[in-house]
Amino acid sequence: MKTLLFILISFLALTSFISGLLILSHPDGSSLTLRLDMLKDTPFHNFLVPGLVLTILVGGTNSIAVVYNIKRLPNRYNWAIAGGVMIICFILTQIILIKASSWLQFLYLGIGILVILMAYQLKGKWAV
Repeated sequence: MKTLLFILISFLALTSFISGLLILSHPDGSSLTLRLDMLKDTPFHNFLVPGLVLTILVGGTNSIAVVYNIKRLPNRYNWAIAGGVMIICFILTQIILIKASSWLQFLYLGIGILVILMAYQLKGKWAV
């Protein structure tokens, strides 16, 4: 279970950083074929702020969780839970603001939920 958790948080960290940096490099969304009209009912005029949130909050939190897990530091599962919460909040906010969804969003929601449940289990809070 520890290995799977490590793989999932590494996946979240890597894909969040890469996607976030691609968005930041082209805030008009062209690097990921995102359309600006997706943002028409949101407070954003381009993808700069969502790119920053994805890179810093989601990617950063999961990267910290990866480092903590590699070093086996005491708070490693707390950081993994925080990373799971970050991706869930990001995806839910995205679904609510854009009013559209795709299979990829549900995949990331599932990964976020799985990360939280696994980290909580590894903390020893309950036995399945």
